[in-house]
Order: sequence, then C-alpha cells, then structure tokens
Amino acid sequence: MSQAAVKASGVTDAPDAGRWKALVFIALAQLMVVLDATIVNIALPSAQQDLGISDGNRQWVVTAYALAFGGLLLFGGRIADLWGRKRTFVTGLAGFAVASALGGAATNEAMMFGSRALQGVFGALLAPAALSLLAVMFTDAKERAKAFGIYGAIAGGGGAVGLILGGFLTEYLNWRWTFFVNIPFAIVAAAGAYLVIREPGGGRNRSPLDIPGVILSTLGLVALVYGFTRAESNGWSDALTIGMFVGSAVLLLAFVIVESRVKAPLLPLRVITERNRGGIYLSLGLAIIAMFGLFLFLTYYLQIVKGYTPVKTGFAFLPMIAGMITGSTQIGARLMTRVAPRLLMGPGFLVAAVGMLFLTQLEINTSYAGVLLPGMLLLGLGMGTAFMPAMSMATMGVEARDAGVASAMVNTSQQVGGAIGTALLNTIAASATTSYIAGHMGGAASRSQQQLVQLEGQVQGYTSAIWFAVGILVVAAAIALTLINAGRPGGGAVTGSGAGDEAEDELRVPVVAH
Repeated sequence: MSQAAVKASGVTDAPDAGRWKALVFIALAQLMVVLDATIVNIALPSAQQDLGISDGNRQWVVTAYALAFGGLLLFGGRIADLWGRKRTFVTGLAGFAVASALGGAATNEAMMFGSRALQGVFGALLAPAALSLLAVMFTDAKERAKAFGIYGAIAGGGGAVGLILGGFLTEYLNWRWTFFVNIPFAIVAAAGAYLVIREPGGGRNRSPLDIPGVILSTLGLVALVYGFTRAESNGWSDALTIGMFVGSAVLLLAFVIVESRVKAPLLPLRVITERNRGGIYLSLGLAIIAMFGLFLFLTYYLQIVKGYTPVKTGFAFLPMIAGMITGSTQIGARLMTRVAPRLLMGPGFLVAAVGMLFLTQLEINTSYAGVLLPGMLLLGLGMGTAFMPAMSMATMGVEARDAGVASAMVNTSQQVGGAIGTALLNTIAASATTSYIAGHMGGAASRSQQQLVQLEGQVQGYTSAIWFAVGILVVAAAIALTLINAGRPGGGAVTGSGAGDEAEDELRVPVVAH
C-alpha cells in the first residue's frame, strides 16, 4: 500500500513512540509467567510437608495450573481480541498477583490447589495478550526481530532462572516466597503497561463470542493435558487415561467442525491452516516436548545423582540461559531480516539436538565441564536461535483482529508440548530404569552396591529418554525445513508457487492495525 493510500484510508503504521518502554513491561510479565512454571517445582517438597499434602495429591499443585492455563488459552486469546489487548494484559497481571498472594498464604491443600488453578486462569489471559501486543506494536521488520529476540530469550531461558530464584527463596527464606515474589513483578508490569502501552486502534474483533467453540476447545484441551498428566502417574493403559485421550479427540474434532461452520469462530481455521503458521505450531510443540523432558531429567540428575543443592542446580543451568539469550538476541534477531525463517529454525533445532547428544553420555561420575557444560550451551544456543523467528512468524501476517488467538496458539502448542514431554519422556525413563535395575540388582551383594545399581539405573533411564528427545528435535527440524517456506521479512520470496506464494506474500507484510 502506498503512503498516500495509507493516509487516505485513515490507517497508520507509524510506530508508537513508547513501544520500547512497553516491551520492558511485557517482557517482565512474560518472565513472571515462565518463572512460575519452575519456581514452584523447587518449593513443592517444602510446601507439601507444611500443608500436609499427600504424595498422591501433590501433583495437583502443578496439574491444577496446567489444566486451567492450557484449557483456557484460546479463550484468553479471543478475549484479548474482543476486549482489547492492553486491558486484558493488565487484568491478567492483577488477577495473577491476587492468585499468587492466595497461594503464598495457603493454609491447606484445597486453598493451594484453588490458587494454582486461579493463576492458570489469569495466566491464560496474560500470555496471549502479551504476545499479541508485540505483534501489533512492532511492525518494522528489523525492530520486530529485536523485540521478538528479547521475548524469545525470556520465553526460553526464564524457566532456568526460576530454578535459581526458587532455590534461593526456598533455602534462605520460605517456600511461600516463591508465590509472593510474583506480586512485585505483577504490580510493576501492570502499572508500567497501564501508563506506557498504547494499543493501535481498530484492531479489535468485536464479533459475538463463539460459546460452543469456547466450551469444546476448553474441555478438549483440559482432557488432553490431564490425559498426559495422568499417564505420567497412572500409566498409559489406565482406563481413565485412555478415556481422557478418546474424549479429547472427540471434543477437538467437534471443535474443528463447529469452527468451520460458525460465522464468528473462536479460532478461525485460516490461522492454523496457513502452511507457515501450521509448521511453526507443530515444530515448536515438538521442540518443547524435548526441552521440558530434558529440563526435568537434568534437575533430578544434578540433585539426586550429583548431590547438588537447589541453588547450585539453578546455577548449573546458567550456560543454557546464556546460550538461549545469545541465540535469540545475537543470532536470531540479527539474521531474521537477512535469511528465511526456516534457515534459522531448522539448523537451530539441529544444533540443540547435538547438545542433547552430549547429554546422552551422562554417567554417575560425568564431568560437568566435559559433558554438561557444552551440551547445555549448544542446547540453549540452538533453541534460542529457533525460538526467536518462531515467535515472530507465528503472529506475522495475521489480521490484527486475529492476533490474540494466533498468539494463544503459540502458547497452546508450548503448553500441550510440555505436558506431552513430561509424561512421555518420564514413562520412557521409568521403563528403562526398571529394566536396568531388574537386570543388574542380582549381582549387588552389599547395600552400597544396591544403591549404586539404583543410581546407575536412574541415569540409564535419563539417557534413554534423552535419545528419544534427540530424535524429536530432528523431526522438528525436518518439519521446519519442509513446511515453512516464507521468505525473510521484507525480503524476496523463497521459491514456491500458487497458494504458497500468496502465503509468502502475506507473511512478508508486517501486521498493521486495521
């Protein structure tokens, strides 16, 4: 569109002068949400003991959050498009702070589980609103690359920061502070967002809310996430686990049918059927499966096998954080406007897979400097490089009225991927551990030898699961290289024809509020 035509239409793509200040508060909110995912895990043993939560029920501290967050993300994205992204963002922050205060003040397990579910509800408002604000505020290709580089680094590395912070708070203060720490984050981010963010006008989707779509998607996603969570603790052959998967498939199929027929769908199918976005959601979800499982195994390996304290464990993850920040802000952001996204995502996932290969060599006495350090550096570097264009491309080219729900799909693929990764890789690890111990325990005469066999069995389980994670990352790289065919933002198209060319043209156009 020419400059004259833009002026005549009354639509302006002039960037907001406060957009970089706004990015600070959006990034702070994203950091809070990502931190919360791991910081609570570190505090869980202490909280369980204080509140008298049984071993059978402790998983609900994590599951209650995951179900509410994963189930309501699409709804939260649609609310952001309907209600306004700034308003949804600030409301999400305020609600998350209140829920965190309730969690920190919990006196019994019911109050704890309720507060975690409430955190999930407001997180489902907050996360898509944050990402869609970036999508509509940063329209210049180079600026967009920098903004999403910062956002991608936080999205990828924040979890490891949570391990450090969680370790410090639990060891030196009290587990309750792992909840209370969210409150200052939320207050500062909400106040800053309220004062600084100016959302571009005319980008709302004021169509009536698709209630059948909300109900079907929420129930379908909740059933899916709960199915994987239950599989981890009760096994894949458990009747309720199988019932959840079957129910989820039926509900999500019904959701797709409804969305294809209603006038104002919750998730317009154009958002996910476009080749490039579909490829991003799929490859990103697979990468998260590998990443989440590894995170869990390394935490257990460092604390149980190597005997690290929670704080030392957190610091051991610093090379991964450094790699992610470097990959996202120095490699991904700098090359985003020069090369096609698939040439960052595919090689990025492959570099991460090489890092995983290092970690398949874990043994009880493995050197941190010789194996863990290079493995985590490469993993972080590859993931950071791949995450940055994925985050940006997932919302590039969508109409402004769909930015919220497109952002929600990014978070949904991550959330579902995390649930699958934890359950699937845990099952593989547990099976390998059981098999190893059964085959070697007979030769262990003394108690110390039996303990050694058990530790070796655990490490064998971790490495078996990490081999699967390597394969998953290779598949993610293949999907990124074959499905994603968009050219670099603002540059020439990658060769293609027909519908593919149209998709490429669409993705090269920055988002402009209509």
